[in-house]
Amino acid sequence: MKSEERSEPEIMQLYYSRKKEKMKLPNGYGSVYKLSGNRRKPWAVRLTVSHDEDYHMKYKYLGYYETQADALAALAAYHNDPHSLDNENITFADVYRLWSNEHFPKIRQKTQEGYRTSYLHCAPIHNLPMVDIKRAHLQNLIDTCGKNIGTLKLMKTLMTTLFKFALQNDIVVKNYAQFVDVNQYKEKNPNANPHTVFTSDEINDLWERSDDDIIKTVLMLIYSGCRISELLELKKDNVNIAEHYFDIINSKTNAGIRRVPIADKIMPFFSYFMEKGDKYLLGKHIIYRTYLDHWDMVNTGHTPHDTRHTCVSLLTTQGVDERIIRKIVGHSGKSITESVYTHIDMDKMLEAINLI
Repeated sequence: MKSEERSEPEIMQLYYSRKKEKMKLPNGYGSVYKLSGNRRKPWAVRLTVSHDEDYHMKYKYLGYYETQADALAALAAYHNDPHSLDNENITFADVYRLWSNEHFPKIRQKTQEGYRTSYLHCAPIHNLPMVDIKRAHLQNLIDTCGKNIGTLKLMKTLMTTLFKFALQNDIVVKNYAQFVDVNQYKEKNPNANPHTVFTSDEINDLWERSDDDIIKTVLMLIYSGCRISELLELKKDNVNIAEHYFDIINSKTNAGIRRVPIADKIMPFFSYFMEKGDKYLLGKHIIYRTYLDHWDMVNTGHTPHDTRHTCVSLLTTQGVDERIIRKIVGHSGKSITESVYTHIDMDKMLEAINLI
């Protein structure tokens, strides 16, 4: 069927009417938009309730309305008392969305990413109504997720925070998260993958494939001993190519704040990434979850943290002094003086890292 021809004024009128229909609302508030076709109630109200690991959004519809004004009024009413609409069906994902919309603007980006990662680890209970989630659900999640004690503590923190928020808003009557036990995994989570070092054959295989950018980063981790989070957060301003070192200015421990020598073997990789046009060394800010998406091409028998164990093992095999190893990889020393870095220290660390 041939489309109807319109005059320029008619086209402009249609453009502005549609632009008005797509009015901008605050982030996280929800959206109001007009559905196509002839409908008795064409105006839809939609909320973002969750997202999957690839950050594809999942939505929940509040309803459909005859006019835009009615739809906006319904959305406003929901935000005035979002929990009174259907408390029995409010899921873990719903509570996370409500809580994060309120609290994320008040906290650092890095802290937000930590909560998002913990939330993704809770995927098995995302769609469970909060009123149906008991201690057994939460404890089973902790017992079977296979994460280390640090991750488990963050998961419990998120669970406790969301239950507290739900309790404050009359969604639940008891905070079952406070009874979850993670201390039993303080020494080691029996479900976690054991850390193993890369063998010499595996390292040689990585060198043969070092044209790939991901493989470059694995070798950079092995020959520096830094944590994967430290490399992903490393900015070019903290890399000194001329003097063969980079500075870790943010770390999970005080000992992690350190100056790390750049081995001659991986200097070409650092130079390569320094030429990319972004403030982060690897060219853009990559979160750990995204990095893991590419890990299968590396070696499915290892985790990124195995690179750190491999560096320590290689240095130990070469007879490097334990104090120097601790300085390179950022382990706690036995005395305050061991945390003081001098130019002589860097010479010794460069000499040590070039032995492997």
